Amino acid sequence: MGKLEGRVAVITGATSGMALAGAKVFAAEGAHVFITGRRQDALDAAVAEIGPNATGVRADSADLDDLDRLFATVGREKGSIDVLWTNAGAGEQGALGEITPEQFDATFGLNARGTLFAVQKALPLFNDGGSILMTGSNAALRGYPGWSVYAASKALLQAYARVWVAELRDRRIRANVLTPGQVATPMMTAVLDEESKAQFESVIPRREMGRPEEIASVALFLASDDSSYVNGMELVADGGTTAI
Repeated sequence: MGKLEGRVAVITGATSGMALAGAKVFAAEGAHVFITGRRQDALDAAVAEIGPNATGVRADSADLDDLDRLFATVGREKGSIDVLWTNAGAGEQGALGEITPEQFDATFGLNARGTLFAVQKALPLFNDGGSILMTGSNAALRGYPGWSVYAASKALLQAYARVWVAELRDRRIRANVLTPGQVATPMMTAVLDEESKAQFESVIPRREMGRPEEIASVALFLASDDSSYVNGMELVADGGTTAI
């Protein structure tokens, strides 16, 4: 029997990279997985890759109407949720003095507002004893120049988790943050030249970026009963980058 046998998981922003790898692992461990993405072609391809235990719902997590439609679909098709992984997020570089209101609003609208309302809208469907996990970023743990807006939008996830632990204690719903470091996702590979890749890897003790599957295994831990005594925590999976 799989670690998520018979459970229902929802993963936002899961058409590629870490979350797609996680969706495949969740499905292999017995869960039915609902994934979201903004592009229908990418969503269809991801569902085909995950297999029959997957349902794709086209949605932008910054759009509250899309989130309503997502959870209406989950409720209609499965009736409840056991795991919610809010992975949808984005950000762009902008140094202090050059940041625009539009950049700030877009980043916080997806990473902060979208995460909060995804959790809030999922709650009526949540089974007691379920698990919420949010994708953080080690940009919130280090002072990377030019990334203050993105870092701030990810740093607040830990505050969400701490408060939600108190608010959801009677329902025994756990809330944790999964914070990856540099991971060789298709998006990362597409934007990095060899020099940039070498710079990224130079700060990782093993001198090699993480693989999506390595983050997926951590997500499975947080989603399953293996982490039943882990609550309100930020679990950093960055190969030791922020430790030294």
